Amino acid sequence: MTAPSITPMRADEVPVLEEWAAQEGWNPGLADLAIAYAVDPAAFIALRRGDELIGGGTIFSHSSQFGFMGLFIIRAALRGQGLGTELWHQRLTLLRGRLVPGATIGMDGVFAMVPFYEKGGFRLAHRDLRFEGIAHGVTDPQARPYPEISFGEIAAYDRRFFPAPRPAFLLRWLEQPGAQVLGLRGEHGLSGYGVARPCRSGFKLGPVFADSPDVAERLIGSLLAAIPGEKVALDVPEPNGAGLELAAKFGLRESFGCARMYHGPAPALPLDGIFGVTSFEFG
Repeated sequence: MTAPSITPMRADEVPVLEEWAAQEGWNPGLADLAIAYAVDPAAFIALRRGDELIGGGTIFSHSSQFGFMGLFIIRAALRGQGLGTELWHQRLTLLRGRLVPGATIGMDGVFAMVPFYEKGGFRLAHRDLRFEGIAHGVTDPQARPYPEISFGEIAAYDRRFFPAPRPAFLLRWLEQPGAQVLGLRGEHGLSGYGVARPCRSGFKLGPVFADSPDVAERLIGSLLAAIPGEKVALDVPEPNGAGLELAAKFGLRESFGCARMYHGPAPALPLDGIFGVTSFEFG
């Protein structure tokens, strides 16, 4: 039997990884992987046996200052053979080589795998909980769409809530087809912004960053009002108690969760202002 190899993923294999993610029930955004590949094609790693793709994952570099591991999948029929362990460790090694020395690496992993990830040097920071339901809300009259809220405003605000600059990624994220992007301004400039993006099924909200629960409620309500009746998911850091309360207020119920873990020092992020993480796959 041919020994497996770990190599860069070809562009034509990215849709295969996306389909596997959909089969796992991860409900990827329609443009998520295309955006990531356009920004950082070297992030996509393939596990092959000969010419056959049998596994894959991503090792995304945000400006070489912060890394994120996601989309870790082995083809279902080949699990339990140690292939995933080899791929996971090789991805970590490759990602560390793509970042500045000492840069932190993040990931969102299923709870059952936390002991495995801890053996690889990751430490649990908190849980990110997914809430799902049907979109209904009221548009806040002061909510303004992108690009009326400029990219410069959003990028500067985003930097407060993410461990590294991500301008190329963020621009494509805001401008993806079908996305709803809204912001609210306060006395001192932007006080919050959020994105609702189309997925295989319904929409996901993310990111949703805000100065206060009141701003977050107005943002989430406005985003949901833009996609009435659609299935919607929102991923909230568990330490943000106000975010959990807002999810319940909008009729969303907890359905899933991931362990947010870091290899290296955990970033000092204002979790009380993160009402929706961008994605479980890219940070």
